[in-house]
Amino acid sequence: MNRIIRSRPFAWVVVAASLPMFMATLDNLVMTNALPVLHAELGASIEQLQWFVNAYTLVFASLILVASALGDRFGRRTVFVAGIVLFGVGSALAALSTDPAQLIAARAVQGLGAAGVRPLSLALISGAVPPHRRPLAIGIWGGISGLGVAVGPLVGGAVMEGWNWQAIFWLNVPVAIVALPLALWALPNTFGDRARLDVLGALLAGVGVLALVHAIVRGNDDGWGSASVVLELVAGGLLVIAFLGWQVRTSAPLVPLRLFRDRSFSVTNVVGFAFSFGTFGAVFLLIQFLQVVQGSSPLEAAVQTTPWTLAPMIVAPLAGIIAPRVGTRPLLVVGLLLQSIALGWIAATMSVDIDYAALVAPFVFAGVGMGLVFAPSATALLATLGVIDHAKASGVNSTVREIGLALGTAVMTAIFVGAGGELVPDLYVDAARPAILVGSAVLLVAAGLALLLPAGRSPRSAAEEDSAPAESSLAGR
Repeated sequence: MNRIIRSRPFAWVVVAASLPMFMATLDNLVMTNALPVLHAELGASIEQLQWFVNAYTLVFASLILVASALGDRFGRRTVFVAGIVLFGVGSALAALSTDPAQLIAARAVQGLGAAGVRPLSLALISGAVPPHRRPLAIGIWGGISGLGVAVGPLVGGAVMEGWNWQAIFWLNVPVAIVALPLALWALPNTFGDRARLDVLGALLAGVGVLALVHAIVRGNDDGWGSASVVLELVAGGLLVIAFLGWQVRTSAPLVPLRLFRDRSFSVTNVVGFAFSFGTFGAVFLLIQFLQVVQGSSPLEAAVQTTPWTLAPMIVAPLAGIIAPRVGTRPLLVVGLLLQSIALGWIAATMSVDIDYAALVAPFVFAGVGMGLVFAPSATALLATLGVIDHAKASGVNSTVREIGLALGTAVMTAIFVGAGGELVPDLYVDAARPAILVGSAVLLVAAGLALLLPAGRSPRSAAEEDSAPAESSLAGR
């Protein structure tokens, strides 16, 4: 018989679920600013610098679905806490690294921890608050995620200029120490479908996603037509197809394919992929533009992008409050349109001698648009699903977004290089412009796809849908 969960104050639940997610988001962005210093101090090669990022990304992307399934079976808080511990340990090992191989291994441990933290944070916050307060909680969660995006480059730039590279990893250790008891106290240990773990499905999905993302991140360096990249893409695609086929046959699927019959879930995942592809691929080029063309330091470039990166912290919670009244569809459509307009605006006006002031308005447009996407997309993802499915749904969405981010960065870099782009002012702008326009076009398509979302939910239907699944999926402490 299920026991009643003791509720905790709303604010503490939100902080407990969001703080570890913020830590993981912040760390990955901070890492980017550390690469030049790591090249000098550790004697890392260009290939090793890429693996400082890729070791984290590949482990994270390939294990998200497995971590979500483990959370359903053994308790979402249990796996979430294990993720916090692993991320903290990986951070300490990274800070203590004395050669590139050690740092790459430590980054892989961090990726393993992040796989248990980031998707389950959304499932935990969704299951720990009353249904009528869920949009606000997810809105705040989205704002904290946006804060990680915003302050990551700032922290990275400040640490690089005033401290040392080890500090970017040591910063995570006290955060993990605080987050661990907070999660144990404030979050209920909810469960999903406590079926046996789909080991074959986990292997097919993990290796398939690993092959796809690995091929994508090295496609530009090795050549998209090279035999190794093509073979890896084909192998990854076949493994994913085999995974889907197995999910139809097995009695305990890692990802129940019935979820894709839900229109809100399916459309949100397609939109999430396009959003990550278009937005973060363009951001990668624009940050380089501020440094290569405008001559800004990493910290200066981070400060200059704050009209973009800080806006979601303010807009996302507001969107969470508004969403129950107007529905998620109009917010997502407007947000994606603003993002598309902003990137098109930047591409049309950017030049070698453009004044920074001319970029502020499109940066604000992009930031508001991003904030209107963060929280409503998370709400739309879970809107018509029972609480029992929230961890798996969040895991699928995190995986799709990670693939979109990797592919968007790779494709836009390929367009940039194909147009003759180099990291010098005179050859940067003309090559970056078509790549950023591609990002704008993808976001415009995503806005059109978002029109296929259901208009929204009434309070009555939301309560009905949540009650039965919530009762069956929650176990006591």
